[in-house]
Amino acid sequence: MKKSISLVLLFCFGFFIFNIQTTAQNLVENPTDKKMMHHEQPDDPYLPNPYNKTKTSPAYNVRSEFYFATQVNVNELGENILGDAANEPSIAVDPTNPNRMIIGWRQFDNVNSNFRQAGFGYTDDGGNTWTFPESIDAGVFRSDPVLDSDSDGNIYYNSLTVDYNNNYTCDVYKVANDGFAWDDGTDAQGGDKQWMVIDKTGGIGDGNIYSFWTSYWSICYPGFFTRSTNGNASYEDCVEVPGDPNWGTMAVGPEGEVFIIGSGYYDEIIVSKSITAPYSGTPVTWEIYSEVDLDGSITGFTPINPSGLLGQADIGVDVSGGVGHGNVYALSSVTRSSNYDPADVMFARSTDGGLFWDDPIRINDDIGTDNYQWFGTMSVAPNGRIDVVWLDTRNALPGSFMSQLYYAYSLDQGDNWSENFELSEPFNPHDGWPNQEKMGDYYDMESDEESAHLAWAATLNGEQDVFYARISPLVTSLKEQSESQNPLSLSCVPNPSKGIATIRFTAPESTSVELTLHDIYGKELRVLKNCPVQSSLNSLKLDTSLYPDGFYFCRLKAGKWTKSIKIVIM
Repeated sequence: MKKSISLVLLFCFGFFIFNIQTTAQNLVENPTDKKMMHHEQPDDPYLPNPYNKTKTSPAYNVRSEFYFATQVNVNELGENILGDAANEPSIAVDPTNPNRMIIGWRQFDNVNSNFRQAGFGYTDDGGNTWTFPESIDAGVFRSDPVLDSDSDGNIYYNSLTVDYNNNYTCDVYKVANDGFAWDDGTDAQGGDKQWMVIDKTGGIGDGNIYSFWTSYWSICYPGFFTRSTNGNASYEDCVEVPGDPNWGTMAVGPEGEVFIIGSGYYDEIIVSKSITAPYSGTPVTWEIYSEVDLDGSITGFTPINPSGLLGQADIGVDVSGGVGHGNVYALSSVTRSSNYDPADVMFARSTDGGLFWDDPIRINDDIGTDNYQWFGTMSVAPNGRIDVVWLDTRNALPGSFMSQLYYAYSLDQGDNWSENFELSEPFNPHDGWPNQEKMGDYYDMESDEESAHLAWAATLNGEQDVFYARISPLVTSLKEQSESQNPLSLSCVPNPSKGIATIRFTAPESTSVELTLHDIYGKELRVLKNCPVQSSLNSLKLDTSLYPDGFYFCRLKAGKWTKSIKIVIM
């Protein structure tokens, strides 16, 4: 009898333990377990393209009044290659020649295998046309691409791989400022979900390369941060970062200070800061990290991107020299704590170098709490403008994950935001999965004074592809928002036009004015007037037949004031 009771108790105890283990595996309650589950690993063998890259379709491109997008992973004829996939794009813009850009991505030659490589494409005409030669290290497992440039226009590509012992490590490839050919790469320590940033401040740390990654998957555990102070020739021993951030990005402040944002151990969002990083020969030390309240946490394993994240955390610093100089900004798509919204794009600001943070602000302006705003991505322009993009399901039917690219910007350090602009047509993010249920984990964006340059992935061709977008907000200066005080006026008659149009403008007498014509990308095409004006009301003729049909911008500058209008030539 006692033996029977013992067996029953043993069975019940075993069943209880089994239930606990099964529940833990299914719910992934422990934050550490969740983060350790999400990592890159080579599973499938390499498969070549099923059509030998000969089966193609038209590449995607679109233009609107302030938005231009075109496909990057195309063949030599500019056509879409069928049967492959590309995601997790990152972009680098040459600061000495903004027409020169490189985008890197995870390249899957065959959607029937999740074997990925270091894909890349380049342009030297401002993003109008792209060349996709082949992957770096073709046939070698590579993932998590991150690109950046230095002040001299050299471009770097940080790529995750595994060594012979299946340890995670990273190589950083470099291409000189006069071409697009990569060198043989440099061992850069590393690990899974790495990020990289390069100091372009012109200060003592200019040219330093910094990177960090998830500590659980590090070649140099417990360290997970390194730097190069010799132009990518070598990388230093790894160090730990307080707060153990992961799933985040990096930024360099105006004095060369380094910021890291990421998800902490308990899913809180944290920012770590180093003021010693710029100094070569000095150990990298970190200040006590701060917690950023974004009213939520960075989340993975959701229905919309089942094996991926809703996006990583972004950090940016204002280096404009203006009123917001030194401000630190944090942004991420988070699952909300206060209203259980599955994903909102949330923003917070620090005006004291990252020590304390203002209350969070929601960027997306949709109604309700059941839409996904995911892959939130931010960049800060040199003039202080803050650009934000994300994917949005607000227009999808119930139960659908159809997503569209959205955009908003702020001209007053995040106090106020523009309306949400719908940029792309809807697409199904579940199309074209390359034998893994996700569309990657992040987008990447860089901003200049006129535009935001975005590298993004979408399924607009019915498969996963990488695209470049240039977003040029119609208002690029705070002065243009103060219409009640702005003494300038600007008009074009007729508009639309195809022939002789009259540009009329008013400005204070004896003021030196500059009137310029720009294309949809913000590129200056012609200086129409650059001299002091003798009267308050002025006009000049513009032969619009000299320009192709499309959207253009005319911009008037006079002293501290600016005024812009859109001109349609058709």
